Amino acid sequence: MNAQPLLNYISKYISLSEEEALFLISKITFRKYLKGQYIVQQGDICKKQCFIISGCTKTFYMDAGGQEHIVLFAIEDWWTSDMGSFITQTPADFNVQCIENTELIQITYDDNEEILRVIPKLERFFRKIVESAYAASQKRIIRSFSLTAKEQYLYFKEQYPTIEQRVPQYMIASYLGITKEFFSKIKSQLALEE
Repeated sequence: MNAQPLLNYISKYISLSEEEALFLISKITFRKYLKGQYIVQQGDICKKQCFIISGCTKTFYMDAGGQEHIVLFAIEDWWTSDMGSFITQTPADFNVQCIENTELIQITYDDNEEILRVIPKLERFFRKIVESAYAASQKRIIRSFSLTAKEQYLYFKEQYPTIEQRVPQYMIASYLGITKEFFSKIKSQLALEE
């Protein structure tokens, strides 16, 4: 597999010398997962952060009643893992599961620490990524309080236009925090408005 997608992504934020890029590449691994396989399971310690080369994942919390609550979808050029577990090396609150066959670049916790020590500018890069994810998470919380389910769905479609074609409808309903039946009603209502 090829590390170029990761290098291209990093180059949007910082420039790496050839030597730095080679060091980074020496610390990554490639992994293919089949649709349905878990990258992280709730309760396990997240040992790797993952950059998606191809495929799609969902991050979700499974409550005591067995209900799945999807908090994130991730596609090509996105990072996926239970970041809280990865950073603190404590048990994961979330599951990360492949919705499609997925190819990843993975970096272990220890290798990540070494990468940040050897290439300090990557610390700034990862800080920017985490800050962006945190800000998006905060905005999503506010939208869940202030927008109707229909408005949330329209926002989802606008922000992530390619994901809806790749993800089953019941998963989008879970992401929006509504039942699949209510989601069907919203879609029917929107179809009538067109």
